[in-house]
Amino acid sequence: MNQAVSAFLSGHGFAQHMDIEAVAKGMLFDMANGLSGKKSDEDMIRTWSNPPKNKVKSKSVIVIDAGGTNFRSCLVSFDADGNASISEMEKTKMPGVEKELSRKEFFDKFAENLEHLKNKSDSIGFCFSYPMEITKDGDGILLGFSKEVKAPEVVGAQIGKSLADALVEHGWNRPKSIKLLNDTVAALLAGAAANTGNVYSSYIGLILGTGLNAAYLQPVIEGNPDFKQPQIVVCESGKFNRVLQSDFDKAVDAKTVKPGTFWMEKSCSGAYLGPISYQALTAAAKEGFISEKAAAKILSLESLTLIEVDQFLHAPYNAESTIGKILAENGKDSDYEFVFGVLDAIVERSARYAAAILFSAVIQTGAGADPTKPVCILCNGTTYHKTYKIADRVKGYLEELLTRQRGLYWDIIAVDNDITLGAAIAGTI
Repeated sequence: MNQAVSAFLSGHGFAQHMDIEAVAKGMLFDMANGLSGKKSDEDMIRTWSNPPKNKVKSKSVIVIDAGGTNFRSCLVSFDADGNASISEMEKTKMPGVEKELSRKEFFDKFAENLEHLKNKSDSIGFCFSYPMEITKDGDGILLGFSKEVKAPEVVGAQIGKSLADALVEHGWNRPKSIKLLNDTVAALLAGAAANTGNVYSSYIGLILGTGLNAAYLQPVIEGNPDFKQPQIVVCESGKFNRVLQSDFDKAVDAKTVKPGTFWMEKSCSGAYLGPISYQALTAAAKEGFISEKAAAKILSLESLTLIEVDQFLHAPYNAESTIGKILAENGKDSDYEFVFGVLDAIVERSARYAAAILFSAVIQTGAGADPTKPVCILCNGTTYHKTYKIADRVKGYLEELLTRQRGLYWDIIAVDNDITLGAAIAGTI
């Protein structure tokens, strides 16, 4: 049956057990180009900031987390000892996901979503999880949307200034400070502030959820005026396009808002793993790799989500899941093994790409040689933490490629409310 899975996947240009190191080397080449101002897939965005050396104390910050499918907002208060508390949390839909919005409509919707926090702080930490050019005053100029957000007039806008203007129109006092950051930077800052009892040599933030991205702490680059001091760099890893696209990837890409872009993200993030799986299973059903009755039921499906794929991978014989029910009622034993093999290959590729991103980021930090001071990696995102074996596989690949082969040490950690706390810290920098 493994032969059938391999034959099917290779016949559609899907690379099983992709070479992590080869991909990482390609990313390192691309990263070096981006840092030096040459053409690159990844934006390599300068943030002009570093993790604060001291705890934030006696300060309240309004936090906005806008990215993926959700828009979250709350108030984070740091007490005199630096302990953080979160209050007045609200969650709603991300503007521009359900329908296209004009620039004014987009920011007016933001202001409406923030009404419960009106004038409760003059500082805002704004986690805006889309490609931005960060200015030296902490604002962000939107380079483009990903994750299927539809608000083209917002591209090129100063996000912080535009939000401040909208808030004033809605009766707010003008905020004294709005600091823009990416969710990867928020993750990195939360990792740097975590009280783990360890000393770290550098920091990385990885997001593998609806979308995909990474940030890391770039050391000084001799001869590069932008890097006279260390600073956090946002890679925009999802934009890396030097990856192999299978027929399934191409079919999904063609239906996205921006086909031909974000190939890395579309290969392994949560927004796309379900559709890729759907393309693969329907192709297998048409080509006779799945028994006739089960194939007919699979072809009657209109879509598959990552949740449905993950349910099957965690419990193939659970007849309450979408795929499990089809196979229980219509399939043969061979169908279970084949379908499992195909879906497992798709999520395993996601783990390999995530490992390649982290491999390149650790190398780029120039840190981790001292086992008592590893590189701190904070991983965020339901795709990373909940999807079948992804987290375990990433750790296994890094253990082999970084630690055993190169003597570089790292520590993957998790922090409750990491993006919220990281954004609040950014709002005080």
